[in-house]
Amino acid sequence: MTFSGLNLIGVLVAFIVSFISGGIWFGPKTFYPVWMKAKGVASGQLNSNQNKPAILFGGTIIGVLVQTLTLALIINSLQKYQPNLGILDGAGIGFALGVGIAMFASLSHRLFGGDSFKVWIIETSNDAINLTIAGAIIAFFN
Repeated sequence: MTFSGLNLIGVLVAFIVSFISGGIWFGPKTFYPVWMKAKGVASGQLNSNQNKPAILFGGTIIGVLVQTLTLALIINSLQKYQPNLGILDGAGIGFALGVGIAMFASLSHRLFGGDSFKVWIIETSNDAINLTIAGAIIAFFN
């Protein structure tokens, strides 16, 4: 994999869109209440030990940035050998990585950790959607 020819503007746009999408996905009017209930948090609120915005948002930013940059490196490397790789190809690569790796890498952790299948679906579907969209954006900018 190579950073040569990597379009950092595309990576930045994909990162921003993914971060905003995650914010909408886990918003108070979307999946956050359902997710917290499925996790067994009746109040729907994090406790004081969990509610540390610097760690929550800092960790999320780093996680989304690493995912987006990794996806960009893979797409960029594939485009070296397949120059006509387009937006739908990028979306397909993002989808494959989102479902095949992001979702299923955490399934056993969630289930053995006591989380329900519903919690796993809510959490990881967002990853798969974001990587699909990010893949399309990165391919467009490359």
